[in-house]
Amino acid sequence: MDESIACYGKGFEIQMAALGDRDPRVAETCSFSFMLPRISAKIGIKITANTYEIHRQRPKITNALLLYDDRYLAEAHVQALQFDEAEKLCRKALEIHREHSAPASLEEASDRRLMALILDAKGDYDGALEHLVLASMTMVANGRDVEVATIDVAIGNTYLALARFDESVFSYQKALTVLKSARGDDHPSVASVFVRLADLYHRTGKLRESKSYCENALRVYAKPAPGAAPDEVAGGLMEIAAIYEALGDLDEALKLLQRALKLLEDSPGQWSTVAGIEAQMGVLYYMIGSNLAAIYDAMGRVEDAIEILEHVLKVREEKLGTANPDVEDEKKRLAELLKEAGRSRNRKQKSLENLFGSGGAARGAKKDGSGGRRWTNFGFRS
Repeated sequence: MDESIACYGKGFEIQMAALGDRDPRVAETCSFSFMLPRISAKIGIKITANTYEIHRQRPKITNALLLYDDRYLAEAHVQALQFDEAEKLCRKALEIHREHSAPASLEEASDRRLMALILDAKGDYDGALEHLVLASMTMVANGRDVEVATIDVAIGNTYLALARFDESVFSYQKALTVLKSARGDDHPSVASVFVRLADLYHRTGKLRESKSYCENALRVYAKPAPGAAPDEVAGGLMEIAAIYEALGDLDEALKLLQRALKLLEDSPGQWSTVAGIEAQMGVLYYMIGSNLAAIYDAMGRVEDAIEILEHVLKVREEKLGTANPDVEDEKKRLAELLKEAGRSRNRKQKSLENLFGSGGAARGAKKDGSGGRRWTNFGFRS
């Protein structure tokens, strides 16, 4: 994909150099620019801006075509995180709608959703809410129930950002009812609303409700509807993992990240997501290692505590530097344990994941039906 994009970009540059950047044939090339903002913001802005200038200078070009250019140039600026410029272009598109489009047009609703996205990114949640409500009214008028439900989820997100929790719950529940009816109880879009509700209840301190909605979503992700995209399921698992981590259930969070990683490991174009999952798993291994070392120390299993704490300290030294105060605290803890055990620090540690699969941490493990090991405290498998 990257090589293909590079070829298109190079060909466009050669065409502009040979024909001039105002030639109508260049505009024809630019007419395909609607696909580029989603792939390459830099190329998308360059091509779509060029299209707009060509169209603007030709007297026979209609407002509809200029509207088209405004919309996709705004999308390109959103992709490039240039929100002020995106907002200006999107407002221009909405002005053209007001003057030339039919009332309650689907195109206007699409642009209002884009404007809501821009304003949300800028922290103007009230402004975003206004455009989402107007877009929803248009979709209702056109009988687009699923689109209305999708907008209701966005409205729920905006109410949540405004700390208007009851209204957020109402919007999510409205969306949930429609999506279940239209797509079925096992569709990932239904699970995604469960995740939104789980997040809301976690933020408001209703932990039992939060965990219940997490479990509802996990039931869907365990057996999603045919055709469900792996990246959509993996994204949901990652969100639930973040909630479980916040709830203090690190073991469950880690297992969910492992499931997400398995779904994405062979998917093209997911390398950055995979890297993010692996980084978060590393954080969880580190957190669990620190906790487990403290538990073993309290139980009098000093050698086990030392083995894990040595690895934790090594990771902290690599990430934070040897002079970091947190590293110094860990060194003091380890020094006390080593003094108690009457030995010096071992500089050649195993990885933390391997520590859970051998040595002292393996005590107390039991065989499961799969032939692997299941740990009673943290659920790791070797």
